[in-house]
Amino acid sequence: MSAAEHGIEQTPIPGLLVVSLPVHGDNRGWFKENWQREKLMSLGLPDFGPVQNNISFNVKTGTTRGIHAEPWDKYVSVAAGRIFGAWVDLRDGPTFGQTFCLELGPDKAVFVPRGVGNGFQTLEPDTVYNYLVNEHWNARAQEQYVYLNAGDESAAIPWPIPLAEAELSEKDLHHPRLPSVVPMKPQRILVLGADGQLGRALRQALPDAEFAARVDFDLTAEESYRSRDWSGYRAIINAAAYTDVDGAESSEGRRLAWQLNATAVSRLASTAATHRLTLIHLSSDYVFDGSQEPHTEAETPSPLGVYGQSKAAGDAAAATAPKHYIVRTSWVVGDGANFVRTMAGLAARNVAPSVVDDQRGHLTFTRDLAAGILHLLESGAPYGTYNVTNSGPVTSWADVAAEIYRLLGKDPQQVTPVSTADYLASRPAAPRPARSALDLAKIEAAGFSPPKAFAALRDYLATDPVCGPLAAGMHPLTVSGGPAQ
Repeated sequence: MSAAEHGIEQTPIPGLLVVSLPVHGDNRGWFKENWQREKLMSLGLPDFGPVQNNISFNVKTGTTRGIHAEPWDKYVSVAAGRIFGAWVDLRDGPTFGQTFCLELGPDKAVFVPRGVGNGFQTLEPDTVYNYLVNEHWNARAQEQYVYLNAGDESAAIPWPIPLAEAELSEKDLHHPRLPSVVPMKPQRILVLGADGQLGRALRQALPDAEFAARVDFDLTAEESYRSRDWSGYRAIINAAAYTDVDGAESSEGRRLAWQLNATAVSRLASTAATHRLTLIHLSSDYVFDGSQEPHTEAETPSPLGVYGQSKAAGDAAAATAPKHYIVRTSWVVGDGANFVRTMAGLAARNVAPSVVDDQRGHLTFTRDLAAGILHLLESGAPYGTYNVTNSGPVTSWADVAAEIYRLLGKDPQQVTPVSTADYLASRPAAPRPARSALDLAKIEAAGFSPPKAFAALRDYLATDPVCGPLAAGMHPLTVSGGPAQ
């Protein structure tokens, strides 16, 4: 028997791939590498992570099995005999109902993506059919199966042996026709921290995702992980965190910060690795001491306080997931209590605030942060750490406050710059990095260009449900005096 070359062929069903396998034969029989991860990945086969190997022995010619679509990927091949394979796309989408058929012997294998119905008919007696899957079978997952009647007229599969003469199970005889099939839904994205500022923005960016607050998914409880069927997900966005920077310095705050920001992230990373999920984990400028500007993704963490230490530990844990994006950000502004809303409220009451001018960085509006996360997820950007903030000149908090006053038609001179030391003289507080600006070259090279911070600030003041009415009552936000940064 001659040995063919390895090769991958596309089919009319997206993601369904035919693999050519070299078979080496002599007077004793033959040998093949049925699954060789490194070689097949180099040819374009997904690294689908098989965890279970199943074998079907079929005594008679004409034995027909399927058509079944399971909520996992399969890699099917023949160890003895030959089959006529039939595949039907049963996924929700434009190719629903698309079919593909192929005679399969030891020299070929087929990669079957999740949701594509798989069936076969044996062409020889004593056929051994082999398939690798990347999820362990369980009764809960079986509830997601999609079945199609092998004799469906729409699919019109040209079985070599008429089904009336074939060997079928009683169940396979009574599966629904294509018009009655409920397509398999795509895997979802699970967003944790759904009630936070970023969580609310992600609801707009990812309307089809599943959103979980702590009451829905407690990151610190083992039951949350054990009770969920992870086969239905493709990614986890962890927007949950303990964010009380000053409170983290207390003994109880320290415990909570490490529990949520580090230990729970380790559990999420382990879950992502086990189930081949992409983990998107939100990080913070507080992992740095502020001695450099701007901070790159490659900079070694140097946190000043407990909050930053717990976040740095969480970053290290998240990085253990093979498919991960650590999204580092700063100065977050969204739908919730934040600096911009506070300053707009003071401006509305004509209060002249004192604002620190020796902490420098970039604002990050959650709408733009959510867009950056979505870009990483959908663009196929290399896994790793990415800084994502708004762009433009580095500013101080006092600069931001003065711009808010200006945009709202108030005199920016009402904002009095003060040092952090003077501002916190009578307030016990955790140390903060003086320089928080994050370098954006990597995310820009990945194809995402964050909007300018002060342009985004202008939009936020006009459209935010809290700031918008204040802005409308004070000024139309058409103040001249230089371009928005």
